[in-house]
Amino acid sequence: MLLTLPSVGFLSLALVQSTLAVPQPDRRTIANATSTSLTPSSSATASYNETVALASVLADVVAGAATGDPTCSDCDNILLILKEAAILGDDVFIDLFTKVCIDAGSASAAECTGLEALEGPSMAYAVRNMVIPSRTAKIFCNTVLGICPLPSVEPYQVPFPKPKPSPSADPVLSCDSTPLQIVHISDIHVDHSYVPGSNYNCANSICCHVLTPSDAPNVTQYHAGPFGNTNCDSPVDLEESLYAAIQELVPDAAFTLFTGDLVEGNVWLTTPQEVINDMNDVKSKMSGLDLVYSAVGNHDSGVVNLFPQSDLPANITSASQYIYDTLSSDWESWIGTKAAAQVTKNFGSYSVVHPDSNLRIISVNTQFWTKENFWLYTPTMSRDPSGQLAWLVSELQSAEDAGQRAYIIGHMPMGRTDALWDYSDYYDQIIQRYSATIASQFFGHTHHDQWSISYPDYLNQTASSATAVSYITSALTPTSGNPTFRVYTVDPDTYEVLDYTVYFANYTLPGYQSKPTWSKYYSVKETYGAALDPPYTDPSAPLTPEFWHNVAQMFIKDDTQFNNYYARRTRGLNVTSCTGSCKAQEICQMMSSQSQYNCVNGAVNAPNATTLYKRDGDDQAKLNEDDECHHSYIGMKVGQTIAADLGAFAKKVAAVLGDSFTNREIKRSVQI
Repeated sequence: MLLTLPSVGFLSLALVQSTLAVPQPDRRTIANATSTSLTPSSSATASYNETVALASVLADVVAGAATGDPTCSDCDNILLILKEAAILGDDVFIDLFTKVCIDAGSASAAECTGLEALEGPSMAYAVRNMVIPSRTAKIFCNTVLGICPLPSVEPYQVPFPKPKPSPSADPVLSCDSTPLQIVHISDIHVDHSYVPGSNYNCANSICCHVLTPSDAPNVTQYHAGPFGNTNCDSPVDLEESLYAAIQELVPDAAFTLFTGDLVEGNVWLTTPQEVINDMNDVKSKMSGLDLVYSAVGNHDSGVVNLFPQSDLPANITSASQYIYDTLSSDWESWIGTKAAAQVTKNFGSYSVVHPDSNLRIISVNTQFWTKENFWLYTPTMSRDPSGQLAWLVSELQSAEDAGQRAYIIGHMPMGRTDALWDYSDYYDQIIQRYSATIASQFFGHTHHDQWSISYPDYLNQTASSATAVSYITSALTPTSGNPTFRVYTVDPDTYEVLDYTVYFANYTLPGYQSKPTWSKYYSVKETYGAALDPPYTDPSAPLTPEFWHNVAQMFIKDDTQFNNYYARRTRGLNVTSCTGSCKAQEICQMMSSQSQYNCVNGAVNAPNATTLYKRDGDDQAKLNEDDECHHSYIGMKVGQTIAADLGAFAKKVAAVLGDSFTNREIKRSVQI
């Protein structure tokens, strides 16, 4: 699409093209020299405002590409260009992003076109209203474009109604009572469009659909089996096999925890009505599990990741109300009328006391804290989107006052890189304050068999200071490994986790496509507890934060134990090697429940991780976090494509939007 707009008349596409052809001086050297001469005794940054044509901004982007890795200033220039495109309208912005996506091969043409149309309006809204430069702009530059270090956490003390009580004796464990069994499932990603026999070797990130004639079962040579394929999300037959296995292997389960993501991964095709249908169908099939406590996943939306917060215009916020209304209706038979009403009014979050117990289940919508939710990037980002942190504090305070223990369930683990640093810090403040009340936290999202530990001081991690554990279960979908579920053995009085066992269906067995066989994969105490010195295998002893700290220390010292753990992440399927920086990163994330300390994407490196390998002096090295959910974030893939080749981006802007766009004048702030 070529725009026809009033032209300023003195700058054109030719300037951008000529800039691309001529080697540029190192602007960083010039800027540093200028800054030194102007302010030789000051470290403060000076700036001035200027009026400039977009062609000059594009030329500066190209010059930045010629000098090495892009800087925050380069990113500000990119954002100025994107902002002008967004000001011209969502269609202009979406058209530009779609063409960049397709040309770069970030995804298939169908995925680029479909998901940019869905995600584009939220990204355009964020950029159109963004102040450049600003703290929000820096965060967006890092999380979406992969340019510019994240700013430090904005200092904020979460307010608490009461101070933390003095430490009391540890909860008294049961001596004679039979332990409870609690099932944990997550990321089932049921694909109701899955066609057995269809093409599993397609151009898209998720296959096993008939989207073209060549995908049909009678045409393709790549036939998907009835119980799934590693290039495809879960067919309904696999979903039903999971529920049948739980009923057979854990017939006396007290309840099931489902930590979200029931919608399939072909997110470029989802519609609100399809999401509603998927939710209702999963609820119907899951009813055989008797009692289920659920949480909202990032895929459980008509547009993946997008959950607008309450301080946005009403027409934006109300667009997601159908999600909460549907989940409220579906969950009411499990959680009761009062909690179901909370789901409707509280953006999917709710709290309920488990019947005949002193256990409070608190389900939080973690999507208000994730970097992929583009609605969060307001000019001044909210400290507490939709009041979810304050609500969590109130529920935990109620539990503490009533002498209850609490389980927190959510989708995204709060120490992962998906969690924005500020919100991860504020959430962890809450965990530290109510650590005596919180018995455990349960998450999914990563599709891997993992856990993470909370500490009051991540730069001084000790066994005695470890305060909490987040249990992160793996997925049903075969895209990330063998299908699986967890079963926790729990003390019936304290609700402490005593052990857990992972069950799986081995995808590689010859009879899998006839009927998956579900069996025990491993248990924590048999596998990790027995390997500790001294062994930790007493069936009545809880899996304390100290226990998990000691397991992590064992992994640091013992490559064999770590490699076995790493194979279990994917339940023994598609196992890859993990040494050096990979091992350091994995253990660092295991020992961090704050994203600013997880060693990924500029996060601080905890001492336990930096002892594993040397980073050649670069303690801000960017390590790639392995997260199966990232395959669907087309907007972020395009952002990283832009950052990887700024020259190509400048050419694409000029080619798609034309001289009438590049000649537009804007005001920008220039730092010197």
